[in-house]
Amino acid sequence: MKVILEQDLKKVGKKGDIVEVSEGYAKNFLFPKNIAIEATVNNINVAKAKKGSAERKQQQALDEARLMAAQLAKVEVSIPVRTGDGGKLFGSVTGKDIADVLKKDFNIDVDKRKIYVKNEIKSIGDYDAVIKVHPTITATIKVHIINE
Repeated sequence: MKVILEQDLKKVGKKGDIVEVSEGYAKNFLFPKNIAIEATVNNINVAKAKKGSAERKQQQALDEARLMAAQLAKVEVSIPVRTGDGGKLFGSVTGKDIADVLKKDFNIDVDKRKIYVKNEIKSIGDYDAVIKVHPTITATIKVHIINE
């Protein structure tokens, strides 16, 4: 019996897949728990439309992420900080500080958890920060730490 899965199921398939299962498994387990629906012509057309829509949304999100990464690649951020003896900072510059400057100066809204700095910023100088725009796309920006 062919069924369309309504949610992911281990060793059977992912949501939206049309799979062949035994009739007893479908009637006694999948249908009562609303894990699958019968694969009629109408239901198959609806499932294909949903799958196509999901693919278009993913492609659109990927395109937007590429555009955002291209914009971020041109950005250089300057952060004024107070320093002590020898150019050491009081504390350190974190992803939150970089996100705040991006929002204030460039009106770019980036989640602080998606900003990664390889080494801790504890002194004046130039650093690279990697921003994860999409699960597969990252952008690197220059961060200049200067005296206040």
